Amino acid sequence: MSLPKLVVGITQGDSNGIGYEVIIKSLADERSLDSFTPVIYGSSKLLGFYRKTLHNIGPLDVNVVNSAAQAKQRKINLVNCLPDNIYAEPGQSTPDSAKAAIKALETAVKDLKDGQIDVLVTAPINKRAMNEEGFSNTGHTEYLQKEFGASDVTMIMVSDQLKVGVVTGHIPLRDVSRTITKESILNKLRIMKASLERDFGVPDPKIAVLGLNPHCGDGGLLGDEEQNIILPAVQEAQALGIQAFGPYSPDGFFGLGNYSRFDATLAMYHDQGLAPFKAIAFADGVNFTAGLPIVRTSPDHGTAYEMAGRDEADPRSMMSAIYAAIDIFRRRLQYDTLQQEKLR
Repeated sequence: MSLPKLVVGITQGDSNGIGYEVIIKSLADERSLDSFTPVIYGSSKLLGFYRKTLHNIGPLDVNVVNSAAQAKQRKINLVNCLPDNIYAEPGQSTPDSAKAAIKALETAVKDLKDGQIDVLVTAPINKRAMNEEGFSNTGHTEYLQKEFGASDVTMIMVSDQLKVGVVTGHIPLRDVSRTITKESILNKLRIMKASLERDFGVPDPKIAVLGLNPHCGDGGLLGDEEQNIILPAVQEAQALGIQAFGPYSPDGFFGLGNYSRFDATLAMYHDQGLAPFKAIAFADGVNFTAGLPIVRTSPDHGTAYEMAGRDEADPRSMMSAIYAAIDIFRRRLQYDTLQQEKLR
């Protein structure tokens, strides 16, 4: 039985970064339109500009619409939600490019809430530039958590090789230690377990938990968070039926490939998890926001201003983000159906 095509909303991100380039390259093969119906949120003018910068890309069948409700199958649909006088300045962070990213995101979220699109894939943004233009969030993750009323969410980096979540996300490194608590670790473990089961089809997943300090504190010599916070959180998680293990020293854990023994890994802070993840799986890695009532993914890279407009951007992470969103949506639907049948 063939599955129904999902409508995939794709925000342009910062209009002066590589967002349009990886989107266009991801959708250029018409065979992709057999699998889903794409709806880009941005500007037909900007799309046309970046299309001309790319080589070896044939004509694009673009359907410009006012809303996702007008999207047509087997076409690249584009919701023209930006001012007509917008123009591209590849490689430059500008107020207009930040405002465009905000407008595209807000329009897509409205359509997502209205059921006009099934999943959301977000191209990279410049967080600081958006903040300077009134975007009062530190990133997509925090914005979507607020918009969809989620009590807590977890950023999980996903690839075929590994999955890595983080306890603390977009905060200064100096604030990490005081932000980590037994409760925050437990909350992230609960979210990861639920997501691995519902979104990725992993029953009773095994989750590794990393330490915070070098060598996991060396018995308290280099810090006591492992003894006083992280280990008690792991033990309480185990008592609650979560297969959590650790804490593990991050350098040896990744260096020896021990992540392959687990279904996922929980890092204490952003770069502790994302640096090794990107070293292992940067080309096709995906950022997934677990804990939301909707499905949102994004590529695992940033705006890459240094290569914008030069036809150098690799679309594999964006392509992976699109197909990951579709797979997660369908797994979630299947999981929920099975759970409902169990209650009958």
